[in-house]
Amino acid sequence: MLKKRIIATLVVRQGIVVQSIGFRTYLPVGRPEIAIEFLNDWGVDEIVLLDISATVEFRGPDMAMVERVAKRCRVPLLVGGGIRTLAHARELVHSGADKVAFNQASLQTPDLLTQVANVLGNQCVVGAIDGLRTTSGYKVYDYVLGQTTSQDPTDLAQAMVRLGCGEIFIQSVDRDGSHQGFDLPLIQAVREGVDVPVICCGGAGGAAHFVEVFEGTDVHAASAANIFHYTEHSVTVAKAALLRAGVFVRNDARANYLENLLGKNGRLEKKTDQALEEMLFVRIEKEVI
Repeated sequence: MLKKRIIATLVVRQGIVVQSIGFRTYLPVGRPEIAIEFLNDWGVDEIVLLDISATVEFRGPDMAMVERVAKRCRVPLLVGGGIRTLAHARELVHSGADKVAFNQASLQTPDLLTQVANVLGNQCVVGAIDGLRTTSGYKVYDYVLGQTTSQDPTDLAQAMVRLGCGEIFIQSVDRDGSHQGFDLPLIQAVREGVDVPVICCGGAGGAAHFVEVFEGTDVHAASAANIFHYTEHSVTVAKAALLRAGVFVRNDARANYLENLLGKNGRLEKKTDQALEEMLFVRIEKEVI
């Protein structure tokens, strides 16, 4: 059985990682290189780097930033934002990206996805979709125009796969930064509509939400941004909760928290005083990752 992936998304705006809330409010977090180092040490399976300024500012990808990040990244790196040509995609791969994501290109220049897939391979092309719940069902949201389109996210995902995408990244606009949990109906609808791996994002507020999405859908990977920046060791805690629930994930760090108490919200709870006292006399070798 394939293991589920826990992915960290870094939303970058004007060169700085930000906390995104509803695609409207952006709070600064810090430099992407520093965020990458922490995520590496916490055992994340993959990292998504989305430059949301590139398309809005009518520029190409920030290759220098991608090179800096890639040098410190020890897991697969997916990069999106501002990719308008085959040359952009090629240069991103040469700069250290393992995969490239297309959002606006699928709406404006869909043939570009096929061009990139033919040259770099389908496994390198990811279709990124922003879904929004409306009174007439889920619709694709155009973040550049700031408005909802008439297209269904599942239909767009199927079109992306036909164009050459080897993976789909579906994000819920409604749940972005809400900490209310993933949008399970949206995720499952897209997952059932395509035969390629699907990554979901938007709404994670704790480890319990990762358990919920993997038990409630058959999505291949779940991603989060905000909680991984502000909750200490949140990646490791999420994996501990998943392993306890019987969900297979990679967990090869010594500090796996499998023996720790987890609260209903999936956060670590304080050990008993006796357990803490016993730990004073335990020698712990420095871990080399």
